[in-house]
Amino acid sequence: MSASRDVQAPSERAGVAVVTDSTPYLPRSLVDRWAIRQVNLYVGWDGDLRPEDQYDDLDAFYARLRESPVLPATSQPSVGDFLACFEPLVSVGRDVISVHLASGLSGTYETAAEAARVVANAGHPGSVEVIDGQTGAGGLGCLVLAAARAAAQGAELNAVVDAVRHTRKHLEMWFCLDTLESLPRGRRIGAAQAMLGTALAITPILTFGAEIAPVGRVRTRRRALERMGAYLDELHDRGAKDWIVQHAQRPEDAEHLVARGTAIFGAGPLFCTQVGPVLGAHLGSGILVGGVVGARGTPSLQSQRPVGSSEST
Repeated sequence: MSASRDVQAPSERAGVAVVTDSTPYLPRSLVDRWAIRQVNLYVGWDGDLRPEDQYDDLDAFYARLRESPVLPATSQPSVGDFLACFEPLVSVGRDVISVHLASGLSGTYETAAEAARVVANAGHPGSVEVIDGQTGAGGLGCLVLAAARAAAQGAELNAVVDAVRHTRKHLEMWFCLDTLESLPRGRRIGAAQAMLGTALAITPILTFGAEIAPVGRVRTRRRALERMGAYLDELHDRGAKDWIVQHAQRPEDAEHLVARGTAIFGAGPLFCTQVGPVLGAHLGSGILVGGVVGARGTPSLQSQRPVGSSEST
């Protein structure tokens, strides 16, 4: 892994501003340090949809999710939500990159793009570039950190966009679920649809890209954990510099994979966090790992945090 080097945190009044939605589930410390702005998706029961960041107690949310006979509803942000974020920036001449959850899984990207068109038509001195991340959760987080790193180094908007696209090209994410039963209630799940109707006892292993697609299945959680650990080995062998772990109600498994990955890579993950309510409502409990693979000459995103322990929540 390339050595970390100091990168100055971005000024609130200069450079490209980085915006995303609430589904990367980055640690609050990273969001604050790099002045990353987040526009919330909404989730709730019985018509009471709340911004995702209002769910402070994730254990309570997941407990209700397990017990409720009805899944919560989720909703993308409104155009007005994005305008409230974009307009104060572009009106003072700042350019904005806005990186979002895969358009195949949510309408968030389309809504952000519509808000960008409104901003462009208003003639503000700054401009907005909206990117379909073609991934979600920690994968989206990696793209956002790539944008923040480039912006902090003073890159112009086009160069920040290029950095995000380059990182996406080399990003790979796998996740496994405790059960398939949440998948039919989610959004577009691509080739994973073929796994539905099989025995619910299997633990599916899937990719998290533009669509959710299957890569394998095992019979037990223990075997799934072994396979995810082996995947970290594969990522390292293929030249990954950065890696992440996320979980939904699986903290012990996440800790196990962090320990294994740290031994493999010689350093901790970019971050290890729990998936929040919007994606958790559609995926249920499980574990996610991934990394940025084989991008020769690309600096490690580890340079965005001080040397020491990995970021976690």
